[in-house]
Amino acid sequence: MKKITVLLAEDHMIVREGLRALLSLEEDMEVIGEAENGRQAVELACRILPDVLVMDIAMPLLNGMEATRQILRLTPAVKVLILSAHGDDAYVDKAIALGAAGFLSKQTAARDLSQAIRKVFKEKHYFSSPDARNLFRQRSSRTCGKGCPEPGKAPFLSSREMEILQLIAEGKTNKQSAGELSISIKTVEKHRQNLMGKLNIHDTAGLTRYAISTGVIENSAQGRPF
Repeated sequence: MKKITVLLAEDHMIVREGLRALLSLEEDMEVIGEAENGRQAVELACRILPDVLVMDIAMPLLNGMEATRQILRLTPAVKVLILSAHGDDAYVDKAIALGAAGFLSKQTAARDLSQAIRKVFKEKHYFSSPDARNLFRQRSSRTCGKGCPEPGKAPFLSSREMEILQLIAEGKTNKQSAGELSISIKTVEKHRQNLMGKLNIHDTAGLTRYAISTGVIENSAQGRPF
C-alpha cells in the first residue's frame, strides 16, 4: 500500500516533533520532510513533491499564506492543509481563496490531523469548524470560483513584494533582505518602491503597520508572522 507522503512546515521544533510523532503512528503515512520557515517550505515542496503539506501560518521569513500561494502556483498537485492557532474567518477565507485544501485548528490537531490528511489526500476538503465549512461552501458557490477578487480588498502585491513586505516588517535592512532572497540591493529597493507606490505608504513604520493590519506579521516584539 502506497503511503501518503507528508511535508511538515512549522517553525517550532517541539511542535514539529509532536506532529511527526503523531503521524508516525499511522501505517498509511510517512513524513518525508520538515521545514522551519516559509521559504524552506516552498523549496522542499517543489523538490520532494509531497502528497500533503501541513502548513503552519505563523512562520518567519515567509508566512504560511504566502508560502501556500507560491507552492500551489509552482506545484498545484500538492495538497496544502493549513494548521493555525487562529480560526478567524479572515484567515480561513484567505486560505480558501489561495486554494488550500483544508484548515485545521491547532487546538484539535492532535485528534484530527490524520483524518484531515486522509481527506485532503483523497481530493476532498477538510475544515475543522462549522464556521470554516460554511465559508468554504459560500466561496465555492461564487460564480467566479476560487480566488474570486473581493470588492474593496487591498491592492494586489506580487509574491516577491509580499516577501519584501514581510522582511521590512521583521526589521530587515535592504542589505539583509537582499541576502535572504539572493537578489541585489537595487532589486530590493525597486520592489520597496513598488510597494510604497501600490500602497501609497512611504515610510517603514507605515509599511510595518500595514503588514500587521493585514496579517502578514503579528503585532509582537519578535515580529512573528500571524
